[in-house]
Amino acid sequence: PAFQSCVSHGIVLGNDGMKMSKSLRNYPDVREVFDRDGADAMRWFLMSSPILRGGNLIVTEEHIRGGVRQALIPLWNSWYFFSLYANAAGYEATWSTESTDQLDRYILAKLGDYVRGSEQAQDVYDIAKACDLTRDFLELLTNWYIRRNRDRFWAADGTVSESTRMGFDTLFTVLETVCRVAAPLLPLVTEEVWRGLTGERSVHLSDWPDADLFPTDAKLVEAMDRVQSVCSTVSALRKAQGLRVRQPLGGLTLVTPSADLVAGLSSIVRDELNVKEVTVVDVDQAADTDFGIVQRLTVNARAAGPRLGRDVQQAIKGSKSGDWSVAEDGTVTSGGITLQEGEYALETVVDDRAGGDGPGDGTQLTAVLPGGGFVVLDATVTPELAREGLARDLVRAVQQARKDAGLEVSDRISLTVTGSEAVLDATIAHRDLIVAETLATQFGSSGSIDDLPAGDGVTEATVGADERVRIKLARI
Repeated sequence: PAFQSCVSHGIVLGNDGMKMSKSLRNYPDVREVFDRDGADAMRWFLMSSPILRGGNLIVTEEHIRGGVRQALIPLWNSWYFFSLYANAAGYEATWSTESTDQLDRYILAKLGDYVRGSEQAQDVYDIAKACDLTRDFLELLTNWYIRRNRDRFWAADGTVSESTRMGFDTLFTVLETVCRVAAPLLPLVTEEVWRGLTGERSVHLSDWPDADLFPTDAKLVEAMDRVQSVCSTVSALRKAQGLRVRQPLGGLTLVTPSADLVAGLSSIVRDELNVKEVTVVDVDQAADTDFGIVQRLTVNARAAGPRLGRDVQQAIKGSKSGDWSVAEDGTVTSGGITLQEGEYALETVVDDRAGGDGPGDGTQLTAVLPGGGFVVLDATVTPELAREGLARDLVRAVQQARKDAGLEVSDRISLTVTGSEAVLDATIAHRDLIVAETLATQFGSSGSIDDLPAGDGVTEATVGADERVRIKLARI
């Protein structure tokens, strides 16, 4: 043959949908894009686009900046987070895959999959797929691994615990490996990050990583992926009901397949969803328990019609009226007619008659999980939980005030907070939480917001449902 590989692409269109043309100037000024977003942004935009799959591509500034948000910023923020906390702890991380922490082993296993997948894609010039894999892995790294591990990277009083050490080494390993894999896609950003990590000459002179060096744990990956699905479902449930993320709730019942695997990760579910207790139940053992979840039978008329003839209408009527049953041997009968496998679908769903808020007094929320199972969230907010939620919101407001004041992550502060009596009660009940999270060595609070006059150095914020507070802090 005349060639070994052939890459076909579509047509590059301008921002008006017409073919890109110098005479029409229907495209963003490349020099402005380079100055504002960088050359890697344009490179990523082109390589991750449909054009490398034979589709057409419309070039707009918005789409170019989308690539910055999807890949460049997550990678750079991960590197910034690592360098910030490693420098604050005075710890020099090393390349290691020996951690026994579950989240570390999970991200390392996913890293091995990423290396294999990207190598296969790049070997056959499927650059768009390699970009998809990179984007998905960076999303997992930033919005799951780093976010769930943030507290581990804080070395209190400069003491690096074994857990913190493993966390630093794992994150170093992940970032160093990602830079080598993504270097053909993001050559400038990966060069900057990799040289900052290793101090060596160039990522483009390094070897491709060996995927076999990373641990494999199929059961852990399956369970952790399931946990992420659970957290996504419950977070959407909380959002739909207007329950703030920082508002603790009493408990969550998780009914799922492979309950024994998921139960070992229940602490991650508890922390991620901000609930006090997580109960994991195998879906088979929960069949007779009333969680506001029901089974629904749907008759497939197209599949059952040829065999049943006009009787299929009777079976459909039975499925809708509730005149159906499942025998101990699994035989399904609807409207007095026995159905065969493939003629029906049996689903576990939320009972519509529960009014959308679950059973009982409306304080339990239910949702079906993708892949089977369901969750029941106790949405009761007791006065104690309300005070804790207010305190956690206050911590977030103080952290923002620290950031606005330009403080370093390790700076100690004096802190004064004023607000309503509810704010005062929260600061008294959860003083230790506020002091520990904000690094306040001196702390005072008042139940009258005007005890701290508005002015220079005083920050105003809204916490809880609608509680105004004033915050004053100073570096010590």
